[in-house]
Amino acid sequence: MKIQIRPYQTKDTQAILDIINYNILNSTALYDYKIRTFEQQKAILEDKLNKGFPVIVAESNNQVLGFGMYGEFRFREAYKFTVEHSVYVNKDFYEKGIGKLLLQELIALARKQKLHTMIAVIDAENQSSVEFHEKFGFKTVGIIKESGYKFDRWLHSVFMQLILN
Repeated sequence: MKIQIRPYQTKDTQAILDIINYNILNSTALYDYKIRTFEQQKAILEDKLNKGFPVIVAESNNQVLGFGMYGEFRFREAYKFTVEHSVYVNKDFYEKGIGKLLLQELIALARKQKLHTMIAVIDAENQSSVEFHEKFGFKTVGIIKESGYKFDRWLHSVFMQLILN
């Protein structure tokens, strides 16, 4: 399977929405309760682009297999060199190297934009994501206990950081 990483296009919105909504309903990867509408997801993606942040997709045979993006970590001016990223892969294409390709590209884009640090916020139950990020040099810098509540249980947020330069 040949995978291409390319910039997001509006035509990708539905596939991205499907990936996001699957994760909202079935995982703790997102701490949202309600699925998003097409318009909500499109607005989120366009907001990233309008602020100069990338949204990228992994595609094969005209099918979106996953996507990644980053944006503001916090809104105060002093945080302008720090971004928080997200990488999601369609459940039918897990463990095929798609997440790796997306995160590699996001790191390269962040370095090109002269950003200083990239943050990952991961649910503590998602140990595979923690280990995935460690392979790219991310270090756990903190855990916020019981920071979210979903599926009738308290969830802990793992903060991981990669210094880019």
